[in-house]
Amino acid sequence: MNLALSNMGIVLTTLAVWVRQRSPKETFQPTWIHIPDTLALWPWPRAINPYYEECKAESDAWIQSFNVFNPKAQAAFKRCEFALLAALGYPELNREGCHVGCDLMNLFFVFDEKSDISNEQETRYQANCIMDALRNPSRPRPPDEWVGGVIAQQFWQNGIKTVTPLCQKRFISSFQEYADAVVQQSADRDKRHIHSIDSYFPLRRKTIGSVPSFALIEMQFNIPNHVMSNPAIQQLTDLCTDMISIGNDMYSYNAEQSRGDEGHNLVTIAMNELGLCLQEAFDWIGRYHDHVATEFLSLYKHLPSFPDESEEVNKEVHAYVYGLGNWGGRYFGKDGLRILKERKVKLLQKTCLDTMGIFKQTPSSGRPAERLAANPSIV
Repeated sequence: MNLALSNMGIVLTTLAVWVRQRSPKETFQPTWIHIPDTLALWPWPRAINPYYEECKAESDAWIQSFNVFNPKAQAAFKRCEFALLAALGYPELNREGCHVGCDLMNLFFVFDEKSDISNEQETRYQANCIMDALRNPSRPRPPDEWVGGVIAQQFWQNGIKTVTPLCQKRFISSFQEYADAVVQQSADRDKRHIHSIDSYFPLRRKTIGSVPSFALIEMQFNIPNHVMSNPAIQQLTDLCTDMISIGNDMYSYNAEQSRGDEGHNLVTIAMNELGLCLQEAFDWIGRYHDHVATEFLSLYKHLPSFPDESEEVNKEVHAYVYGLGNWGGRYFGKDGLRILKERKVKLLQKTCLDTMGIFKQTPSSGRPAERLAANPSIV
């Protein structure tokens, strides 16, 4: 175990001991949740890709052409601005790169929303469709296949026109790990299994989908594999992924708990393992995020150079790591400006997935939007 992760473990253990020495809390559901401002001191400036508007229009038209939403879900999808996430995550990419990033966010949405209401076997089938399409972008898809296969194929047919061969291999490998982890998430949900904090983070680093997203930062780079596998770069990738996961879990918890799908969420896990009430769990997670952020910034300042590599490779390494830091930015969807300012979210009432009336129940469709219809969601 590296020093940074060891230090995080010490902090985690200390906080856990402090909590367990306190008297047990009675179960209490507040009306409002206060969300810690985890980005208050984050040094990366907020930047947006200049091609955002045109790429958004093209990517949104593409994903909606598959016609798997009913009108209510279409309206919810339009409010969620997935293309904006790509434009914020990839502010330096050219027009082609920005378009690929927008399409990737839509592909994530397809798989995430379908797998959220699927069992392990169904999610494995969806994952296999996507991975076969990514590995075989020219092979015709079976006519009766789940729609996610052709969406993934069309995404990658466009992507390989821009992405370098080295990056292509790393993207496929990381997307396979992500897909496998989503299957595991479905298996955990089937069994109603709640992870410990220690077992959750390694899985969450994959289910969050950040590593394949990070691969597109380097879509036009040629960084050798042995450089990308350097322990410092890998640690920075893990720390950045943890920050994104923590933020995502805090922001998505409300919608997830409202539909009874909050098991794969750090808020639930912290309450379960540390005996915290809901607000205390948010506060604990906020402090833990601050520790992770401090570790990232410290390591970023001491990023190693690679004297055996060219000046161009070293520049690309710095650009990649800078891109990791840039991924810290997020924004809320509905009522976003108010939530960012006030840091408060009203706790939603629980609803039943089967009665939402949003998801089209057809063999080739695949994306409910109940999470999006009653936010706040985070992008």
